[in-house]
Amino acid sequence: MTSVTGVSTADNSPAAPGPSPLSGDGASTGRLGDRLFGGAARGAGLLVIILVVLIATFLLSQAIPAIAHDKANFLTSTDWNVDGDTLSFGIANLLWVTVISSVIALLIAVPLGVGVALFITQYSPRWLARPAASLVDLLAAVPSIVYGLWGLWVFGAHLSGIQHVLQDALGWFPLFSDTTVSEGGTIFVVGVVLAIMVLPIVTAISREVFAQTPVTHKEAALALGATRWEMIRTTVLPFGRPGVISASMLALGRALGETVAVLIILSALSGGTAWSWSIFNGGETFASKIANNAAEFDTPQKAGAFIAAGLVLFVLTFVVNALARIVIERRKAFTE
Repeated sequence: MTSVTGVSTADNSPAAPGPSPLSGDGASTGRLGDRLFGGAARGAGLLVIILVVLIATFLLSQAIPAIAHDKANFLTSTDWNVDGDTLSFGIANLLWVTVISSVIALLIAVPLGVGVALFITQYSPRWLARPAASLVDLLAAVPSIVYGLWGLWVFGAHLSGIQHVLQDALGWFPLFSDTTVSEGGTIFVVGVVLAIMVLPIVTAISREVFAQTPVTHKEAALALGATRWEMIRTTVLPFGRPGVISASMLALGRALGETVAVLIILSALSGGTAWSWSIFNGGETFASKIANNAAEFDTPQKAGAFIAAGLVLFVLTFVVNALARIVIERRKAFTE
C-alpha cells in the first residue's frame, strides 16, 4: 500500500523472513528450452559486465600514464596543451561545459516532460492520448546530426532574444554575463537543444508511471472532494515520483554523452581564453572535445590525454546511471 508521500509501507516495514516474493522460487521444469533460455540470459548478463570491466580497464591503462606525465592539475586546470613532449592538460573547462549544459537541459526537459505526461494520462481524451504520445516518442528517432544542424542554422537564431533578455536583467550575475561568442553557438543554445533531445525519455517513463497509479487512490481522493488537480497532486505525482527521478537520471546520462549535436552547435574557444562562468560562452564538452580531436591521436601520450578525459565522462555517466538504477529498484517495492 502506498502512502500519499510516495513512500510505500514496504519501504518502512522490516523485511519478512525468507526469500523476497519478487525473487521467485528458482523452480525449473528441467526442459531443454528452460535450460537454454536460462543459460542465454545468464550469458547476456555476464557479457555486459565483462564489457563494462574491459572498457574501464582500457581507459585506466591508457589514462594513468598520461596523467602521470601531466604538468598541470588534471582536475582543476583549464589548460589543454598536448602538443610536443610536455603534456599540460586539465578538465575544468570540459567538466563545467558538460555539466552546465546538461543541467540546463534537465531544468527545461523535466517540467515539460512531466507536464506532457500528465496531460496525456490525466487530461487528454482517449482519441488524442495515443497520437500525442507517439509524436513525442518520435522525437527520439530524429538523428543527433539533424538536431545539430537545426540548432545551428534555425533554432539558435530564435533564442537570441531570450539571451538578450537574460543578459539585460541578470547580466550582473556571472552565470548570465555577456561574452564575445556568437549567439547561436553558446552553452545556453546547446542546453535547450539537449532538452528537446532528452524530452522523449522523460515523457515516456513519466507517462508509464503515471498511468499505473492505482485507480482506487484516485477515486478515493475525488470521493473526498478533491479537484482534478488536487487528486493529481496528492496521488498521481507522489506515486510517480520515483519514476520521474529515474527518468531524469537517464535523461541526464543521455545529455552528458551527446556528441554530434554539441560538436556542431557549440563554438569552440581558442587556447588561452579566460575562464568564464557564463552560459552564453562557448567551449567544449568531454564528448565533443574527443570527437573534434580524434584525428590527432598520433602519439600514445596525446591519445592518453583525451582518453583520460573520456575516463572522467565514463565515471560521470556510470554514477548517474547507477543512481537511476537504485531509484528504479526502489520503485519495485511499491505494491497496491
